[in-house]
Amino acid sequence: MKEIEAKKITEIVKLLCIEANYDLPKDIFDALKERIKEEKSPLGREILKNIIKNAEIAKGKRVPICQDTGIAVVFVEIGQDIRIVNGNLKEAINEGVRLGYEEGYLRKSVIKSPIVRQNTKDNTPAIIHYNICEGDKLSITVMPKGAGSENMSALKMLKPSDGIEGIKNFVIETVQNAGPNACPPLIVGVGIGGDFEFAPYLAKIALLRSVGERNTDEMLAQLEEELLQEINMLGIGPQGLGGSTTAIDVHIETYPTHIASLPVAVNLGCHVTRHATFVL
Repeated sequence: MKEIEAKKITEIVKLLCIEANYDLPKDIFDALKERIKEEKSPLGREILKNIIKNAEIAKGKRVPICQDTGIAVVFVEIGQDIRIVNGNLKEAINEGVRLGYEEGYLRKSVIKSPIVRQNTKDNTPAIIHYNICEGDKLSITVMPKGAGSENMSALKMLKPSDGIEGIKNFVIETVQNAGPNACPPLIVGVGIGGDFEFAPYLAKIALLRSVGERNTDEMLAQLEEELLQEINMLGIGPQGLGGSTTAIDVHIETYPTHIASLPVAVNLGCHVTRHATFVL
């Protein structure tokens, strides 16, 4: 059985928190550059250029891409042949977040209670998703999720009879209601199926897929394309100031569900949909 020191995990999470907040993923960066050629609004093109310039400055000067450095969402895939030694996995991850946000000079945005609203002062605890899989690899992905896009996300329990049109209407309605508040151009994550709590998880992991990478299911891939086209016809545009680039991409993930259910969740990612991954 492969052993991994807890302190190693802490160090990796620390670095991932900093990297994710400083470096825009290459697929998103490249997609933004491509959208300049397609954007119909002159103002929209200038905004896209400024978004790219901002990302370049952040990367070069090692500063956050956005002042909202997010709540740390951590996805952990743990091989069943791994044993964590000299520490606790959850504590190791939170210590990594704590150190990353301190050493990276990242804004601490987490509060102890949604009612009392007292800042924890170190951006912990993280939101951690665990997935046990085969093998002896440990994959850690850190996604700093800002409140602007998260607050405009939504879940709806549709009726099965609502079908594809009901799904499309809800996704488009969610983006339309978000307007400028989610900081477009967006990556739109859509989770369909599972149950009340699982659909939003599917929507969130959908944001991790690379821009331009379609769902392997042909029908879902077509639906992604249709939604992308219709969202970009809304006219919201970059930063909500008008244009033909409201979304960079739409990603759909699905899961089996109950015969009487059709849960649909939409998790919006802003133009800096940040994430970084390391595999041990």
